[in-house]
Amino acid sequence: MAKLEILEYPDPRLRTKAKPVAKVEERHRTLAADMLETMYDAPGIGLAASQVDVHERLIVVDVSEDQNDPHILINPEYDKLGNPVESQEGCLSVPGYYERVSRSDKIRVRALNEMGEAIEFEAEDLFAICIQHEIDHLDGKLFVDYLSNLKRTRIRKKLEKQHKLTVS
Repeated sequence: MAKLEILEYPDPRLRTKAKPVAKVEERHRTLAADMLETMYDAPGIGLAASQVDVHERLIVVDVSEDQNDPHILINPEYDKLGNPVESQEGCLSVPGYYERVSRSDKIRVRALNEMGEAIEFEAEDLFAICIQHEIDHLDGKLFVDYLSNLKRTRIRKKLEKQHKLTVS
């Protein structure tokens, strides 16, 4: 297993729309294991392959307190079942920033698991919100896209300044 580099906003690669996985292979299982290690180390509760510069439709999520309930979802899709709720969101690709975003509090998820088997389940509350957030990444969308232009620009400029200081 290996820790992967997480792309940070405003890196343009985060805007790449991920391609569906045609056939689940060993490399996808390895990628998922590496993504889980990276996510836990960050620490985070979700990570999309797009965030580690792999533009395939694969996400990992674990909202458990003790990091013992990992979910690997390949080609995930969802239908909204619940009501919109606003909650505080952060993102490993937008480090240090948290803002309120509205998402459905209950969804029905369809995906493939790491063995390529079709799965379907309902997710609620933080689990549902996290899955929606990660699927947005696969579509090239970030949580800052839900914010006003002013807030998004302010966050982008602060992160660009931090990146310049880190590089110098």
